[in-house]
Amino acid sequence: MPFMLDEFLPYRLNVAATLISRRFAALHQEETGLSIPEWRVMAHLANEGQVSIRDIHARVNLDKSIVSRAAARLEQAGHLRKSGHMQDRRLISLELTPKGQDLMQRLGEIADAFQARLHAELGPEAERFETMLEQLITNAARGNDTAA
Repeated sequence: MPFMLDEFLPYRLNVAATLISRRFAALHQEETGLSIPEWRVMAHLANEGQVSIRDIHARVNLDKSIVSRAAARLEQAGHLRKSGHMQDRRLISLELTPKGQDLMQRLGEIADAFQARLHAELGPEAERFETMLEQLITNAARGNDTAA
């Protein structure tokens, strides 16, 4: 039987994630002006407080160079500030400024409304979908081969 890419679940999950991320970006971009890497960096900082680029890279699944460029643009726009890392002097810590916190508040409102729309699209299966998605993420993070 030939390999059918359009039936391969990892590929389909990636396509869905990309399309949904683009939909969200289209919703907020005009108001916030943030790119996908920028809103991910800001969201991580809003949740975690002061962290390094390395920490963000590990959490948001973006290359370090992309995180660094996003952080530079956010710093230039006044949304975050850089400082020396408390434990490791080789690292730079990032944190949201008050301006960045205000923008993140608005982005959070947009994100909540968007997530509610996605749940409505999924209908009564939304909660089950969330549970199954969490299971896939947990297994992948543990390195489990769920196909075996």
